[in-house]
Amino acid sequence: MLQKTVPAWFEIPSVDLDRAVRFYEGILDTKLAREDMGPMRMGVFPHEKPLPTGAVVHAPGYAPASQGSVVYLNVDDIRPVLARVPAAGGEVALPLTALPDGAGVFAQIRDTEGNRVGLFSAR
Repeated sequence: MLQKTVPAWFEIPSVDLDRAVRFYEGILDTKLAREDMGPMRMGVFPHEKPLPTGAVVHAPGYAPASQGSVVYLNVDDIRPVLARVPAAGGEVALPLTALPDGAGVFAQIRDTEGNRVGLFSAR
């Protein structure tokens, strides 16, 4: 049986962790918490406990990808986030798209590492 919130954790691979952390801090206007766990280095996205979160990671066996699963980051207002993507070194892969019945908007970006990542906003 699934829990009420399905994601427990996500990881976005990076080639250059410092560059990736700067990218996400820049577009999201926030700070990621740096953590080292042996060979894995991370920049953890802010969250309110016990809600799930994830991290940008650099570790053996992790490779950025533009195909496959897409992680969507929930943001208050997607428009200023999308506007900051090019200046931070990324690109908008799928422009702002409205969901049916006023359920919110989403877009997809490519980060500095080559990952395809989604953004979602309820407004």
